[in-house]
Amino acid sequence: MRSLTYLGCVLVVMGLAFWAYRENYATQASMGQMSQVQREIAGLREELGVLRAEWAFLNRPDRLSQLVDLNFDRLQLVPVETGQMLDLEHVDYPKPPPPPDPLTDPQPELSEEPTP
Repeated sequence: MRSLTYLGCVLVVMGLAFWAYRENYATQASMGQMSQVQREIAGLREELGVLRAEWAFLNRPDRLSQLVDLNFDRLQLVPVETGQMLDLEHVDYPKPPPPPDPLTDPQPELSEEPTP
């Protein structure tokens, strides 16, 4: 009987060792994937910084005014003046739909009793 107990304990230890071996390599693979994703994120953040710098460089007011002057014949762009702005009261928003009439469109009564 002792030999069966020893054999069972050895098999359990071997099974746990195999499980720990697989978990170790699975963890290492996950950590490798995580570091790859972090490197990718760092690269994308660097690209985003470059794109933001390019956007700021291309949208300089002096550059834009030069482009407007160069393309005035085609675009007919003029500077915006304060008299061109309107208050929100002057904007004609669509009217909301009228609420339903309770006499012509009755709503079903809500009962407080639960229905099975």
